[in-house]
Amino acid sequence: MFWLGGLDVLTIGAGTRDVFIKSKHFERKSDPNAPAGFDACFPMGAKITLDDIYEETGGGATNAAVTFKQLGYKTACFCRVGSDSNGDAVKQALKKHGIITKFIQTDSRRQTGYAVILLSGSGHRSILVYRGAANFLDVKKCDWSKINPSWFYITSLGGNIDQLATLFSKAKTANIKIAWNPGNGELKLGLKKLNKFIQSTDLLFLNREEAALLTEKPPRHLAEIIKTISSLPRQALIITDGPNGAYVYDSVENSLLHAGAIPGKRRNTTGAGDAFGSGFTASFMQDNDLRKALCVGSLNSIGVITTMGAKVGILEKFPSARQMKRCKIKKIDLL
Repeated sequence: MFWLGGLDVLTIGAGTRDVFIKSKHFERKSDPNAPAGFDACFPMGAKITLDDIYEETGGGATNAAVTFKQLGYKTACFCRVGSDSNGDAVKQALKKHGIITKFIQTDSRRQTGYAVILLSGSGHRSILVYRGAANFLDVKKCDWSKINPSWFYITSLGGNIDQLATLFSKAKTANIKIAWNPGNGELKLGLKKLNKFIQSTDLLFLNREEAALLTEKPPRHLAEIIKTISSLPRQALIITDGPNGAYVYDSVENSLLHAGAIPGKRRNTTGAGDAFGSGFTASFMQDNDLRKALCVGSLNSIGVITTMGAKVGILEKFPSARQMKRCKIKKIDLL
């Protein structure tokens, strides 16, 4: 009988095969409704020259797992892949990092999730996503009698509220803490349906656009967004804001912290949110210090942003005191 004792964290969500495609021939068009303020365009029927192509494994669950393992935690990944070469690549990449793959589900009918990331010269990207087997992760078929982690790190589950309910019920029964970075599928369910889950979440991670979607408020109304959901998580609400840094609302102390973005040349923003959230959580697991966690998350994120791929730039150990000084944090008033 397999028993996985002493597990620090189980990452839950997608495991995918990613291909990064970069071309200076993607034409930029201004668009105030686009998340980054512009669209990347190319003519249909044309043959586009690529400057670079890079393959890696991805998905929120696998990206986060690498952070936790490299920062010293016993880590397992729970995702679903196809019975194909891409699924094998996901498993092998995790095993290479020393991450436990015992609980990965293999789907004989569906292909492994796949993402094509279109990169502009500025590092901004658009992602074409095929979720495939990832959308059919079956939480109820996990043998929970063989696993009891201290933390769940939950990423996108494709909007399946029944899967969420099972995970949160397990966490409550076994006293497992939860860090949650919901995907758009979950956020589109709305705050009313997600409220009970957020109240059982220790650390809630959203980017600014996701927080706006959840609260049904314009992204520019950040103060209103924070006020609407700040008191719901048990420990903290964390909102990342791209080049504007990140905010942490301490639900216990009722205070708001802001960290400016750490300087660095953007090569690729894919995986930056996974790196930030997992780095933040890994640090918080160590000593419950939100200020320190904000720095570690920021440093992990800039490592990914300034390299190609979603895993290459992940921290290999906790930052030194000198590295931590790169992160500038201030306490601000919520207007």
